[in-house]
Amino acid sequence: MSASPPHAWPDERLAAGAERLAARHLGHFSIETVQQLLADSYRLLAEDARVRTHLVVLAEKLTAERLDALAHTQSPGSGSAAVRVLFVCGHNAGRSQMAAALLAHRGGDRVVVSSAGTEPAAVIEPPVEQVLLEAGLSVADAFPKPLTPEVVEAADFVITMGCGDACPVVAGRHYLDWPVADPDGAPIGVVRTIRDDIDTRITDLLATLPGA
Repeated sequence: MSASPPHAWPDERLAAGAERLAARHLGHFSIETVQQLLADSYRLLAEDARVRTHLVVLAEKLTAERLDALAHTQSPGSGSAAVRVLFVCGHNAGRSQMAAALLAHRGGDRVVVSSAGTEPAAVIEPPVEQVLLEAGLSVADAFPKPLTPEVVEAADFVITMGCGDACPVVAGRHYLDWPVADPDGAPIGVVRTIRDDIDTRITDLLATLPGA
């Protein structure tokens, strides 16, 4: 399955990631498509001026999410019947990460959950990780991600959380705007209150989804 990328890889380790992803989507996406998306994912993550660690690993994870969304968009009736929900905020380091973790936990197989930021931060805010751990949830594998068109177009629900005019608009999606306070720089007690506010909104959301 090996093939030369359309340009030189910024990190030679990406070549192995491209082959893994292409094997997972064999018969659906060409190696060239996978290479282009992986190179673009790496570029988007590397654009952050702050130092990111494990860029190659994160680029492969981001590309896997983009390929899954693209496959769903191209063949919407062939996969899971789960409702796809995308949470969007400015930095994808606080509110949208909490919402994604809580909905994924509570929604189970009924939902496919993604989150992204219009201007993603380098890392998830430590108090956000703490209050999720207190609730029995882990975001150890999560990271702030840029907003990409594939994930927006695959979503059934796009829930925005304070990103204003930078939030995406795609015809045919269900849009909700949750006016949730920003946890950035807030004391831990306030971050807990924000978590609980989001959890209450998720209760209402779950009641509206198919199968409720």
